[in-house]
Amino acid sequence: MAVDAATIAELTTIRRRDPQAVAQAWRARRRRPVLTDSDQILIVAADHMARGALGVRSDPMAMASRPDVLDRLATALSRPGVDGVLGTPDVLEDLLLMGLLDDKLVIGSMNRGGLQGASFELDDRFTGYSADDIAATRLDGGKMLTRVCLADDRTAPTLAACAQAVTELAHAGVMAMVEPFWSVRDETGRVRNLLDPDSVIKSVQVASGLGSTSAHTWLKLPVVPEMERVLEATTLPTLMLGGDPTGSPQETYAEWGRALRCPSAAGLVIGRALLYPPNSDVAAAVDTAAELVHGSSTS
Repeated sequence: MAVDAATIAELTTIRRRDPQAVAQAWRARRRRPVLTDSDQILIVAADHMARGALGVRSDPMAMASRPDVLDRLATALSRPGVDGVLGTPDVLEDLLLMGLLDDKLVIGSMNRGGLQGASFELDDRFTGYSADDIAATRLDGGKMLTRVCLADDRTAPTLAACAQAVTELAHAGVMAMVEPFWSVRDETGRVRNLLDPDSVIKSVQVASGLGSTSAHTWLKLPVVPEMERVLEATTLPTLMLGGDPTGSPQETYAEWGRALRCPSAAGLVIGRALLYPPNSDVAAAVDTAAELVHGSSTS
């Protein structure tokens, strides 16, 4: 479906006049298993904006327009092979009211408090969904950013909060999607995630041990060199993320394809690389990713 002015007006009217429609729509949503015919899944991510991260490549405000974001998400969710979406409550509720979440996996983003560029950026406190909210709303999982910076005291409460969320989600029988990074502040004070294999492996080991059980824990990791060695660090199902694309699409797709051939790879969680491809053809970018994840079954 195309998102036009009438669509946005209808969403705004519902939110103003009938806020209970959101809860009713969650109760009525048709759900699906996490895995169906394929052992891997493709999730479209749209939770960047709540951390103030609106930029794509050279445009720092690329994701500022909600109608444009929703239109791109609607296109992505309409393509065969797209299993679901990850987002904050505001985005997911817009998609829900548009009728786009039936038979899709829906992952709620939990901790968006570490705003991009802030002095407190590594204070990744929980400002979105709680585990109780996710269970009550019948979402399929909760995702948490877990940045580990040994030089920043804010790491300790972040780890404690993520461990509690992992435990609570597991008790509810719901996926906990943990996105770890080994992070530093560079000489300018900017937070930088270390993307060498050894740093990612250390983040994997810390993330895998969070909570009282890992039975429902999935990891969300960046694609880095020596990905096969990285994925040997855990038996947990692991989804690969795309990040903010900088190279050519062909190089990006080749990296994803190599990573997906690793035994513990469970699929892709991609945001800006699919929603904002260089040629603006969202459908084509999504179809390429779906082919990598699911093969010819999407055609």
